[in-house]
Amino acid sequence: MRRFWRLGGAAGVLLLSVGLVGAVPGGAVAGRDRAGTLSTASAPSAALGSPIDYTVYLPYGYADRRNATVRYPVLYLLHGRGDTMSAWTRVKADLDRMIADGEVPPVIAVLPDAPWSGRGSWYVDSGYTGADDPGRPVETALTRDLVSYVDATYRTAAHRGARLVGGYSMGGAGALRYALAHQDLFANALVLSPAVYRPLPPADSSAREYGGFGAGDERFSADVYGRLNYPALLPALDPELPVRLFVAVGDDEWANPDPADAAHDLDYEAATLYNTVRRSEAVSAQFRVVDGGHDWDVWRPSFVDGMRQLAPTLSVTPPAGLPRPLHGTAGTDWAGGIAADPDGGATIGYAASGPVAGQPYAGGLDAVLTRLGPDLRTPQWTVQFGTPANERLYGVVPVADGGVLAAGYTRGDLDGAHPGSPADDGFVAKLTGTGERAWLTQLGDPSKADRFYAIAPAPDGGAYVAGYTSGAYAGTSAGDKDAILVRIGPDGQVGWSRQFGGPGEDKAYAVAADASGVYLAGSTSAGMPGSTHLGGVDGWLARFTPDGTRQWTAAEGGAGDDLLTGLAITTAGTVVATGSTGGDATAGGTDALTVAYDGTGRQRWRTVSGGAGDDAGAEVLALPGGEVAVVGFTGSALGVPAGAADVLTLRLDRRGKQVLAAQYGTARDDAVDAFGEENVYATRAEDGKLLVSGLTIGSPAGGGALGNGDVFVASVDPTGGLP
Repeated sequence: MRRFWRLGGAAGVLLLSVGLVGAVPGGAVAGRDRAGTLSTASAPSAALGSPIDYTVYLPYGYADRRNATVRYPVLYLLHGRGDTMSAWTRVKADLDRMIADGEVPPVIAVLPDAPWSGRGSWYVDSGYTGADDPGRPVETALTRDLVSYVDATYRTAAHRGARLVGGYSMGGAGALRYALAHQDLFANALVLSPAVYRPLPPADSSAREYGGFGAGDERFSADVYGRLNYPALLPALDPELPVRLFVAVGDDEWANPDPADAAHDLDYEAATLYNTVRRSEAVSAQFRVVDGGHDWDVWRPSFVDGMRQLAPTLSVTPPAGLPRPLHGTAGTDWAGGIAADPDGGATIGYAASGPVAGQPYAGGLDAVLTRLGPDLRTPQWTVQFGTPANERLYGVVPVADGGVLAAGYTRGDLDGAHPGSPADDGFVAKLTGTGERAWLTQLGDPSKADRFYAIAPAPDGGAYVAGYTSGAYAGTSAGDKDAILVRIGPDGQVGWSRQFGGPGEDKAYAVAADASGVYLAGSTSAGMPGSTHLGGVDGWLARFTPDGTRQWTAAEGGAGDDLLTGLAITTAGTVVATGSTGGDATAGGTDALTVAYDGTGRQRWRTVSGGAGDDAGAEVLALPGGEVAVVGFTGSALGVPAGAADVLTLRLDRRGKQVLAAQYGTARDDAVDAFGEENVYATRAEDGKLLVSGLTIGSPAGGGALGNGDVFVASVDPTGGLP
C-alpha cells in the first residue's frame, strides 16, 4: 500500500488521507461481512418551507469512537421520475463490497426523496404556478439547504473534491445539471441513462408534463428548458474548477417510432452529450454503452464501474495548489530551469513570447532569467535576450561567485558570430550576481540542428552541457541524431566535446558531475554503443572521466518506449537517473522510472511509480542518507489530484523504496507541455527544501494567470512533499 502524506498546518502534523486505496478508518482491514448502515432522516429547507426527506448510508466504522475525527467524502444520489429515495438503496451491497475491497474509500451516501411536481420535478427550480401542483425551488433546496445540513450533521469533508452527485434517468439529468451549474459544490458526476434532450424534449416526453420546466401557467416553456439545459451551461464553465463525468447508457433504450424524434432516443442523446461535454476545457468525461435497457440491469453495474473510475479522485484532503506569483507574458511561455542562490532566493530561467519587466523583446521566444529574493516572490533583476527566431532554456546552475550559467538553444545569431545560421545551435551564457551578461558561447554543426538540453556545474566554475547534434559537430555522425557532451571552461571557452550514438536517434537529456567523473542520460531509438537495444525507445546512462573518456554505457527500459531525463549523484556515491517507462507500466500509460547505478556501471536498484494515467520523472535530487527526491508530473491519483496533470514529488530511500508520493497543481495541466513532455525543473536550497519551477496552463488559487502558459516557483518540503 502506498503512503500519501501532506504537511498539515504550522505545527507540521502529518495527516493520512482517507482517500488511500485500501485504507479503512479505525485501523481495521475491512472484510466482506462488514456492512454500512441505512437510516432515514429529514433536513430543514428554507427554500421549500418544508423538510427534505432522505436516506443516508454510513460506512462501516463510522460510529466507532476511534474514528471520531475522521471525515468522509459524500455521494448524493438522485432517483428517477416517479421513484423514491428507496430506489438507490439497492446499491448498498455494492458500496459495502467496494469499500471492503479497497476499490473506493469509505463514503457517506445521501439519497434524497424528490416528491415534488408529481415526482417529475427534474430537480430544477420550477416557475410553474398551476394550482394543481405548483413548482418548487427544488434545485436550491437540494444544492444549498440539503448539502449545508449534511455537512453540519455528519462528518463530511466539506469541499467540492469530496463530493459526487449521481443519478439515473431524470436523476441523471439532475446530476448533470448540478455538476455543471454548481461547480463550487461538485467535482464529480455519475450520469446514468440521463433524460436530457437537445435542443428540446420530444413531443411525448414526460419532461413536458409535470411543470419542472414550466413558467406561469405553462407546464413547459421551451425558453426555460433551453436556459437550464447543458448546452447553455457549457460556455460559462470555469476551467479552474474541473468536473469529471462518467456517462453510461443501455444499448436497448426505447426507440421512438416517430422518425422525427429518433435522435431523442436516450442512447443517441447520451452519445451526443458525451461528444459535446468532452470538448469543454472544464470537463473530463468517460462514456459507456452497456448491454440492457432503461433499468437497473444497466444502472447498477454502471454505478459500480463509475465509482471505480471516479472514486480515486475523491479525497477528504483538498488538493494542494501552486503559489503566486506566476512569471511570463500574456502569450505562451516555457519553464527553463531554476538555481538556488546564496541568500535563500532563486534564479529562474524560461522562454517568453513577449517582453518581461520592461526588457527589450527580440521576437519569437526569448531567453529570460529572473533573480528572486528569499521570499521567492520579489524580483531583484530580470535579463532578457534573444533573436527574431526562437530561444529556449533547458537548465540554470549556480557558480561560486554568485552568478549563474544557463544553457539552451537558439535558432538565430545569438552571439553575433553566426549570421544566417540555417539551423539550431546550442548556447551557454554566464550572468553575474547582479544580472550582467559576462559571456555567451554559441556552438554546433554549421549546417545542422544542435541543441543543449542539460547543464551541470564543473568544479572550476565552468560547466558540462549535453544534448544532441544532427550533424558532425564533434565527430562523425553515427545516425539520425547523436548525443553530445561539451566541457565549457569558466571563461566560456570549449575545453573538449564528445559526440556518440548509434544508427538511430540519440539524445542526451541530463548530465551530472563531481570531481571523479561525469554522467550522461537520455534516449535512443536503436541502441547506443556499448549497450544492447531493448526495444522501442530505450533510456540510457553513461559515465565519462573528467577528461571526456567514456567508461561504460547501460540501457534501461523494456519493449515499449522509455527515456531518462534527470540525474543526481547521491551522498552514498551512486548515480540515480529518472524518467519514464512505457514498457513495464504498472497501471497504464507511462510510469515514472528511477534507477540507481554504482560507478562501475552495475545497477543497484530500479523503481517504477505510477497509476492509471501518464506519469514521469523529470529531475532527481540527492537527499541526506543516500535518499533521493524525484520531481516530475502525474496524470494519476498518486496523492490528491488537483487537475489534469499535476506536479509530482516522490521520495525514495537509499534502496529505491518509495516512502512518499505527493502531487500538487492547478485545475489544468502543470509540469507538462502540450506535447505531453515534462516541463519542470528542481534543485535543492541551502535549507534542504526543494525549489521547483515549471510550466502551468492553469491559475493558482485566487487567480494570477498571465497567459496561455506561465511559469511557477514553489518551495517544497521533501518530508511533506507539498508546497
